[in-house]
Amino acid sequence: MALDSAKKNEIIAKYARGENDTGSPEVQIALLTARIKELTDHLQTNKKDHSSRLGLLKLVSKRKRFLKYLRKTDFAKFNSITKELEIRAK
Repeated sequence: MALDSAKKNEIIAKYARGENDTGSPEVQIALLTARIKELTDHLQTNKKDHSSRLGLLKLVSKRKRFLKYLRKTDFAKFNSITKELEIRAK
């Protein structure tokens, strides 16, 4: 259930800090959110796909760790990205 390269490049271009930035927390959170949305749609139609459900839980926990790190280091960026991506955060 990987993202196609065009969509991935579009997300990277939108959230990157610089020209060659692909590893910043903002980019990684945005990419994980896109994959989570795709997997959620997949699991709504395929209710018995337990291996994909496990992968979804892993992605959500990974995104949660990135959000925790971003909140600790740059709170303003954390607020903007959670608003933009419509992520509920504590």
